[in-house]
Amino acid sequence: MVTAIGFLSLLWSFSESDIPTFVLPNTAFGLLATLAAPSLTSCPPPPLWSLLRSIPRMLLFNWSNVFIFELANQRLPESVREDSANKPWRPLPQGQITQTQTRRLMLVSIPVVLGLSAVLGVGTESALILLLAWMYNDLGGGDEVSRDVIIAVAYDVFLVASLRIGVGTAPPSPFSTAAVGQVGISATGYTWLAIIGCVIATTMQVQDLKDQVGDRLRGRKTWPIVLGDGVSRKWIAACVPVWSVVCVVFWETPVWVSVFPVLLGLWVCACVLLKNGDAGAWRWWCVWQVALYALPIYHAL
Repeated sequence: MVTAIGFLSLLWSFSESDIPTFVLPNTAFGLLATLAAPSLTSCPPPPLWSLLRSIPRMLLFNWSNVFIFELANQRLPESVREDSANKPWRPLPQGQITQTQTRRLMLVSIPVVLGLSAVLGVGTESALILLLAWMYNDLGGGDEVSRDVIIAVAYDVFLVASLRIGVGTAPPSPFSTAAVGQVGISATGYTWLAIIGCVIATTMQVQDLKDQVGDRLRGRKTWPIVLGDGVSRKWIAACVPVWSVVCVVFWETPVWVSVFPVLLGLWVCACVLLKNGDAGAWRWWCVWQVALYALPIYHAL
């Protein structure tokens, strides 16, 4: 008989690997973008108490929605075969839960997460994430060359929701017609989100470098498999510095601010080209992303 602790542990294991590489970076974006709210939205920064209150809400939104995505992704037969090679510690390869039980868990979890997201004021974003998860998993978009576009769009939706949660309780500025609880993202904010989406679409292939064995088993068309490992590494190493420069130029940050994301980007390139641990390169890529997310703060000062 499954205990409450055992069940919670099972739920956690579905998304455990996404906490440091997805949930925390997305929450960091929400926090940092909220601090830079005047540069990205029609809202002023919220008071400290409101900002602190929004952090667990952002964490809850990001985790619960990525949890649904992982249920949809890991329950498929081809995913179980892939995870048996790439991530054998996951619940289904370990035999902790069956595919049918995972599907039933989704039937319960989806309305709960949609309702929770609606309460947080980001129900629309949650519904879009579900749509993208359906395209990625059930329609096989994650196995086609379109996967990076789907992932980039999903990232941006997560980031928008994190920002809305962060500044959604801020009082409107005297010059804004937005009501309390509404967030008007500015043209600059949307441009920044578009840049981040392009950064993700063109560089997150670093994630695929470590998963090539399982991806080949399921016939997934990732860049390292379609274009080759060497070409993919050179592409990532070329794009990361370019985007580092584009982002610091976009925010017109001084050298002392720009040096950190640029050096982090170069370190990611070194890890990728030297093959100094692809899992580590993926984690450093996530740190580099957070460094980019922090750039608007200086502009908002």
